[in-house]
Amino acid sequence: MTLSAYLALALILFCIGLYGALTKRNTVIVLICIELMLNAVNINFVAFAKYGAHPGVRGHVFALFAIAVAAAEAAVGLAALIAFYRSRKTVQVDEANSLKH
Repeated sequence: MTLSAYLALALILFCIGLYGALTKRNTVIVLICIELMLNAVNINFVAFAKYGAHPGVRGHVFALFAIAVAAAEAAVGLAALIAFYRSRKTVQVDEANSLKH
C-alpha cells in the first residue's frame, strides 16, 4: 500500500467523524464521532512514520499518546454524560444548553 491510500482512508474516516459530530444530537454518537476523528489522526501518524522522510517510531509514539488521550476523553465524557443524564433524563446535545442557567 502507498502513503496516499493511508491518507485517503484517514480523510474518509475524519470526514465521517466530523459530519457526525456536527450533525448528530445524541451525545453518545458525538463522542463516538470524536473517537473516529482521533483514529484518523492516528492513521496519519503511523503512515507518516512509515513513509515519511525519516522513517522511525516517532509517529507510533505520538499515536500511542493520542490513544491514551482518547481513552481519557472517553472516560471523562461518559462520566459527564452519566451525570447529565441523571439530572436531565436525556442525552440530547441541545438540552446541555440549559445547564448554563
